Amino acid sequence: MIKTIQIDGVHTKMNKDLDLYVHKKIGTLDRFISRKSRESVKAEVKLKEAKGKDKSKRFTCEVIVKLPKEKITVHEKAASFLAAIDMSENKLKVRLKKYKEKHGDPHLHRRIINRLKNPR
Repeated sequence: MIKTIQIDGVHTKMNKDLDLYVHKKIGTLDRFISRKSRESVKAEVKLKEAKGKDKSKRFTCEVIVKLPKEKITVHEKAASFLAAIDMSENKLKVRLKKYKEKHGDPHLHRRIINRLKNPR
């Protein structure tokens, strides 16, 4: 679980259900981060509500994850906050997987390759 998640609401009031939903979705993404860097991960979620000219509401979710060697930003718009958070979560999963492959432990890759070469 990502321990430090800062949630900000711009032009909207935050309620407890929305806060719990963000913690449930964004907070559990620590499994896509290497174990060494899980302690120093910080996430910042910005939820914005904007009204269009045709009286329709647009909801925006911006997630900024600060990692030891990189900063990952995801920005999504949708018809509701929940949909925007879900889409942001999916994009963030992909980017965190790439981060883990790039900055992960090289010894793990060697162990897996050795197991494939020498089956017991």
